[in-house]
Amino acid sequence: MDPLVETFSTFWQELRGTDQILCICDNDKAFNSWRDLIEARCGIDISRRCIHDLSFAEVNGTILSLWSENRRSSRFLPCGGGSKVLFEKKVERSLNTLDVLCVNQCEGGNEEKNVIEENFYKGGKVTWWNFYFSEQPGSTPFIKRDHFDYIKDTIMPDLSSLRKACVLFNLMHVPGCGGTTLAMHILWSLRNTFRCAVLRNNNADFAEVADQVVKVLMYDHQEQLPSVPVLLMIDDFDDMEKVFDLQQLIEKECEEKKIQSKSAQVVLLNCMRSESSETTGQTADTVFIGNNLSEREQKQFEEKLVEIEKTYKNTETFYGFMIMKKNFKSEYIESVVRNTLKSFNVNQKNAQLLAVLILLDVYCRGASLSVSLCEEFLDLQPKPFCGSNKVECGFGKFSTFITSCSVQGKVVFRAVKMIHSRIAKQCLLELKVTHNVKKAEITDILLNTDTFYESTQGKSKLLQDVHHILVKRYHELEESQFSPLIQDIANETPGLEEMVLKNASKRYEKDPIVSQLLARYYYLRKKDFVEAKFWAKKAKDLYKDNSYIADTSAQVIKHEFKNAIADCKEEPISPEKLKTLLKLAQSALEAFQETQNLAKKESLRRLQIKTDNCTFNTSGCLGEIQVGVLVTDVLAKTPMFSSDGLRHDIMSQVLSGDLKLSNLESKDRWHTKNKPYYVILKHFEDVLYNLKYRMKKNFDFLDNFYVNLGSRFGMKDSREQMSQNELFRCFRHYAKVFCKTDSASLLKNKTLHTMLELHQMRQFLEEEKADTYSGILSCLSNETSTVKLEKIAKQYLFICQRRPTPKEKVNFIYVNVVLSRLKLESHLLRPYEAMVNLLPQVLCGQIPLSESLPLYFIAVLLLWPEPNRPVYRELGRYISQMKTSYHAEMKEVYNGKSPVIHFLLGKKPGYERLVHIGEIKKCIADGQQQFASMWGSGKIWKEKKVEELLYRVTGEVHSDCIMADTGFPVTPMYRSQISGHAEGSKVSFFIGFSMRGPVAFDIGQK
Repeated sequence: MDPLVETFSTFWQELRGTDQILCICDNDKAFNSWRDLIEARCGIDISRRCIHDLSFAEVNGTILSLWSENRRSSRFLPCGGGSKVLFEKKVERSLNTLDVLCVNQCEGGNEEKNVIEENFYKGGKVTWWNFYFSEQPGSTPFIKRDHFDYIKDTIMPDLSSLRKACVLFNLMHVPGCGGTTLAMHILWSLRNTFRCAVLRNNNADFAEVADQVVKVLMYDHQEQLPSVPVLLMIDDFDDMEKVFDLQQLIEKECEEKKIQSKSAQVVLLNCMRSESSETTGQTADTVFIGNNLSEREQKQFEEKLVEIEKTYKNTETFYGFMIMKKNFKSEYIESVVRNTLKSFNVNQKNAQLLAVLILLDVYCRGASLSVSLCEEFLDLQPKPFCGSNKVECGFGKFSTFITSCSVQGKVVFRAVKMIHSRIAKQCLLELKVTHNVKKAEITDILLNTDTFYESTQGKSKLLQDVHHILVKRYHELEESQFSPLIQDIANETPGLEEMVLKNASKRYEKDPIVSQLLARYYYLRKKDFVEAKFWAKKAKDLYKDNSYIADTSAQVIKHEFKNAIADCKEEPISPEKLKTLLKLAQSALEAFQETQNLAKKESLRRLQIKTDNCTFNTSGCLGEIQVGVLVTDVLAKTPMFSSDGLRHDIMSQVLSGDLKLSNLESKDRWHTKNKPYYVILKHFEDVLYNLKYRMKKNFDFLDNFYVNLGSRFGMKDSREQMSQNELFRCFRHYAKVFCKTDSASLLKNKTLHTMLELHQMRQFLEEEKADTYSGILSCLSNETSTVKLEKIAKQYLFICQRRPTPKEKVNFIYVNVVLSRLKLESHLLRPYEAMVNLLPQVLCGQIPLSESLPLYFIAVLLLWPEPNRPVYRELGRYISQMKTSYHAEMKEVYNGKSPVIHFLLGKKPGYERLVHIGEIKKCIADGQQQFASMWGSGKIWKEKKVEELLYRVTGEVHSDCIMADTGFPVTPMYRSQISGHAEGSKVSFFIGFSMRGPVAFDIGQK
């Protein structure tokens, strides 16, 4: 007899059943054996009293958590099936970037309820204790916002089901409307089903954060497929790029730890402020919380007020609560601020300190001042009626507008901040209107009071916050030449912004960014180019190898050049003025070329630093183009190149290097009169002869950059959009100068007719940006008319019948592919088979290195295997060569970018199997913003219309790629989707085509 079975039988008989018996088996095999033995011996089914899916650590933690004493002294994390594991103190201490929320948070603590709740109602940040207290007997539940259930019960399960290691959810909110509180309420309510944590410090090393997040995920998990995901809240980031950086690093960490992602392993809850009070377009991964309560929410606030009035006598100062209870009414806020600031006197220290706090809060989110700094500034000494040296006493009547907080920096310190952003904004207005205290005066106090910078605690944060309000620009705003504070000072007290900036340069004497700011101010606002050059040089001396600092020096010269042209009213321009202007142009061109070289070096350096996702600085390329445009404007004011047709052609030839100035001079019937001009122009021959080449090179470079590289998560970049708009303007000007042949009389010469016709066709193609593959591809996204595209196709057909270059043959294929996606029935569209047959001819010929990438891309796209067709065996080599060409051509610029997916593999034959990304966008009814959201999260692949369009491919996992069943390698878009899979595992996926090679999306186990 088995002694264990007999022991069980004894317990079973003594306890008269199994209700008080729990059997723990360490695996399924042991469970099945034990169940069968008990059934044979006792005739009962023991299954429902057995645990066999949990590890011993999970069983141990679950049992320990049942004892009340342990719940008070130990902390526990959730595991699968409602089980828990003991969260060891030494492990928790090692996770110093995270505030981990345990399932038994606050139990056994002895925090004073009234103090915590009073601080919260006044405007302090919510804590876990607030939620805990609201669940205790006698309390009304914590106010549940309208979006709470939707986020908790719909969005979170939906996100958790996605096939991606780290998914993102954005909770956008108006400052002071309870967005952070709602986010923490979500975490509190999900602490039993997620391992929840909050990022302590937004300036923490993201690589370390990612490492610690994955440690929380894998804590006490033996297998590589964790049963409980992590829900990480991040709060008050001011830049979505940083959010994406963190998401990407968590993805990489999951990949390196080979954690399987059949479903999301980490959910990022990004709680971010939106300065707009209007409801923005909500997407699959974004919810917006505005400052307008629903009737249901207002009723909850009224009920809560009744409860807190029973406990607290000073509820009229609970401004954080009352502002929301009053539904953010401006009249209430104005009244409170007016009454509180009635006795404000800017000559008093407590008033000055409050003004500084107000200014910081309005222009820098999360701003605060350390308690020790405040005490030193206010000369606080212990007073009998205050007991201890309490900083609130120093603020006097204004103390109701401040609250204490804990600030996480290199060390944790106590600080004070404004209780509410709406209070702060109204205070700033009240100081101006009623007390005549302007922003410039407050900023002056902030910059010139040495006491603020002598306190050790909080000094580095204060310097960082002050730097932020002086320097940080918001590029999504139309007017973004300077920070909002500097712009507001310039509007409110014109001229005083210069004094503020000069004082800033003294406070930040060795800061290149502040010197750069002064340079920008002097060349943009004052047109004082001497002073601008001084500050630009100082910035450059402080930071020699920075492309953005170098760009500022170049911009100073460009603006001086532009300004000098505007001041020059004479026409024709005098030789002396021409010399001055061309000197400036030469200096500007050289400065922008230096910026380009530094930008490329920076980009290559960033590739070595895996956590640096800063993108390539394109300003040097655009700046050189802008100067080129200005040079053509200057030359058009000279007698030789004035704007009539023939002279226009002459200027085009000179600037293309096809006509030398000496030849032009010898044929100029006015050469004696124009002699001084020729003398000066010959001094700048190198600039002039290379002008078209340099401009065209930069246009093509930037077109390749914008067409082939996109943001990593599909977000629109407003700065890039502005640059592209300016690029378009400059190209229109370039096309007028270099893409028009006005010598129509030459067409009468039959010998020259064909040559001139070809020349004019090529000029037309250049004018339409159809002389490059990137320009042709952009026709799909730019909604080029089919009429124009058919004209382009017709002209390429003509050229390809008359000794075309390899580049023109490749472009001809691109034109047909693009035309097929816009007008499949076009009579000018060449058959698909004709393009496929043309490819081997081009591939067998001489291929210039500069043309290899577009050729291999279109070859891989068109030759990718189709069902029931022979496989093109050279395709594997073309994929390899395409990747090599991509890295060779784009490595200087692709850091922080993602290759654009131009096409996806569809189900239909011929041209129709090339599904352009635009066709996928049309499947999403809510437009670009929703598409970007669904693309980033992977939800796009669940759309029925998308599934109907695309062909699902199968393959096997091989190391860090997938080998499609057709025998060719495909790179996963997210490598974490194959990490943890055994070598040779069968998977299915969709295929996209980028310049870096074929890419696998929505990878799932077959």
